[in-house]
Amino acid sequence: MTEESIDVTPRRQPVQARSRERVDSILSHAAAIFHEVGVDATSMSAIARQSDMSLASLYRYFPNKTAIVKAIAEDHVSRMESALRERLETLELMDAVDVLIDQFYEFYRNEPAYSAIWSGVESMPELRELDVRELYSHARDMDARLKRECPRLPGDRRWTASLMLPRSAGTVLRLAATLPDKQARLMISELKCMARAYLVELVR
Repeated sequence: MTEESIDVTPRRQPVQARSRERVDSILSHAAAIFHEVGVDATSMSAIARQSDMSLASLYRYFPNKTAIVKAIAEDHVSRMESALRERLETLELMDAVDVLIDQFYEFYRNEPAYSAIWSGVESMPELRELDVRELYSHARDMDARLKRECPRLPGDRRWTASLMLPRSAGTVLRLAATLPDKQARLMISELKCMARAYLVELVR
């Protein structure tokens, strides 16, 4: 993936149920191939064959492979944001650290193609933009929670913490997802200790 500007807008917006099913099938098959062989080694022809459609038909839905990668990444972000918001509101702040880190890790570890796609975040402008958008979404949620529970915390420090916690945790989690599970679990345990200690410092 390169820095050059390319069209990543899907060519067909699925309105009818059949079209939505076809797009879902394309993305599902593409994710499976990305997971198996990586993004760079995957061709549009391979995605078309796996999706049981002609290459011309595939191009009617997506102009290039980057558009498919972006669509899968957007789905990852959307599902994670929904799941995290639901859990965040039901948990005490300190409990939320452990639960959310575990939830992130399991998603990163088990979601087909997650590591294959997001390992290329720095080389793909569209993914970088999506990554920053996700960061600020999590930060706004964290800022609102800290504002309610830590009203004496200065606003500038609260917002800085709200940006720093999800960014630092996300970086460690993405690394952990590439490691053997035993080593990754040790890293996750240490990450929880760090995050809890920082929260204690903020709320005291």
